[in-house]
Amino acid sequence: MASDTDTQVVVVGAGQAGLSVSYYLKRLGLDPGNDFVVLDRGPGTGGAWQFRWEALRIGSAHRINDLPGLDALGLSFDTADRQQPAKKVVAEYYAAYEEHYGFKVVRPASVKSVENSGLDLLVRFEDGVGEQNVTTRLIVNATGTWGAPFIPWYPGLNTFRGEHLHTNEYRDAEDFRGRSVIVVGGGTSAIGFLLELENVAGELTWVSRRPVEFREDGELNLEARQSAVAAQDEAARAGRALPSIVSGTGVPRTRRIQSAIDRGLLHPKPMFASIEPDGVRWADGTFQRADAIIWSTGFRPELRHLAPLRLREKEGGVVVGQGASWRDPRVFFAGYGPQASTIGANRAGRTIARQVVAALSSR
Repeated sequence: MASDTDTQVVVVGAGQAGLSVSYYLKRLGLDPGNDFVVLDRGPGTGGAWQFRWEALRIGSAHRINDLPGLDALGLSFDTADRQQPAKKVVAEYYAAYEEHYGFKVVRPASVKSVENSGLDLLVRFEDGVGEQNVTTRLIVNATGTWGAPFIPWYPGLNTFRGEHLHTNEYRDAEDFRGRSVIVVGGGTSAIGFLLELENVAGELTWVSRRPVEFREDGELNLEARQSAVAAQDEAARAGRALPSIVSGTGVPRTRRIQSAIDRGLLHPKPMFASIEPDGVRWADGTFQRADAIIWSTGFRPELRHLAPLRLREKEGGVVVGQGASWRDPRVFFAGYGPQASTIGANRAGRTIARQVVAALSSR
């Protein structure tokens, strides 16, 4: 594996996917900080979880699966205090995990570009000092989606005089005390916002771009889940933009959600047709005044830094199969498409790490 590069592998991102790959790279004999380097944009540990809103508790978040080898620390999210903020618990567990396995994560390190450097790659990133460069043979992109929020365009979007904000900008329900709020989206984040804002906002309206399917409490719809993951995998292999997982799996009908349905909170309206300076208007002419629109409309994979490698297809995505780029064998994707869930990221970590080591051995 001899090389003239600064390191053999650069892992971009220290969230669930990046740490999972790092664990298996170490298990396969690579030395953290030397053979592979982990760069993370966040100021602290926890990946995207460190930026979540304070009111999101472990008990109300999507199930957080344990990192591989977390049990060696005597920790598990299954036994964590369900009343604690998810951002706090995940940050603490990830910090302990990074220290235990000695990953030496470089942060804050915001990767600006990945470029060709002969047969190898040049990674440009900014840290607290300035711009830095590191050369590597391979890269594992584990940036996730939190940094690439998606807001769909509607007529009049830019004329709205109120506040537009996306899921990744939401901090506290008190910010909307007494205000007229419209929540857009059909997933669990949108529902979580509605539950928090119910007795805080002056007016509260829920709209969804598609009908919301509430699945029965306690029943994991494996068939729908597998179908949704398969659709993501098919899109990733074809280089198309990735479809929504939530649209294929539905929303669990917990007791809390059923109670909100019964009292009339969780009855979404169809999507409005346009946005006006003071609110939104439906196709039938109905108008709703609004001070704020919360867009809980999902994210896109964060891939801008890979633009110099020209991996995107005309269909809008990148072609990825089993975690590897089909356009550039030096680039691997962790937490992309069907791996985006926490359990998917864990499973992919082992597969990608093996492929990385095989690729290093073949050069």
